[in-house]
Amino acid sequence: MDNAQHYFDQLMFGVAPYLALIIFFLGTIQRYRSQAFSYSSLSSQFLENQRHFWGMVPLHYGILVVLLGHVIAFMFPRQLLAWNGHPVRLYILEISALIFGLLTLFGLVSTLVRRLSFNKIRTVTSPADIVLHLLLLVQVGSGVYVAVSHSWGSSWFAASASPYLWSIITLDPDITYVLAMPFAVKLHIVNAYLVIGFFPFTRLVHILVIPNPYLWRKPQVVRWNREPQARG
Repeated sequence: MDNAQHYFDQLMFGVAPYLALIIFFLGTIQRYRSQAFSYSSLSSQFLENQRHFWGMVPLHYGILVVLLGHVIAFMFPRQLLAWNGHPVRLYILEISALIFGLLTLFGLVSTLVRRLSFNKIRTVTSPADIVLHLLLLVQVGSGVYVAVSHSWGSSWFAASASPYLWSIITLDPDITYVLAMPFAVKLHIVNAYLVIGFFPFTRLVHILVIPNPYLWRKPQVVRWNREPQARG
């Protein structure tokens, strides 16, 4: 049993991140080469706008802040631990992270309910959209649960998760950093690999082509093929 658990841990935390990254890079490159037109968010805003606004706005603002927090904790763990050395700053950081996590979760739930509630939107919803929503719900939900049930997540992320992630990058995975973590944290980590691996097959690819070309593209001239009819 111990050997089976050891191999399972190695697979989940030592092998899975590399599989996810390989699928991510090869999948995104292949999709761009063969289906470049599909690099879009495939927005359904024109089908329904009110609920779209109340779902996408909190989702985007929330997830951007949450991701930024993860990046900062990953890149600057010592500075973050020094910041958290003052209780007031630690409370502010933890409460802010929880608020934006809840904002992201609210946006995700709203977009999923909207997608399933309107016939027109349900018609243009693919199985990949549903799987993506469920993966993101698990990811954000587990993150919020960890923030509520396991206090001072920013500190132990900097102390344990950051060294583990750096060991992945340096091709010398050290899974001992995560073995003692609670199940919810392990789920959060493994599900993140699932999201990364599934990324190339979803509408999330639009993140890679946020309209950067519009910054240097030449102006486009639109001409009528016929004279527009005069309005009476």
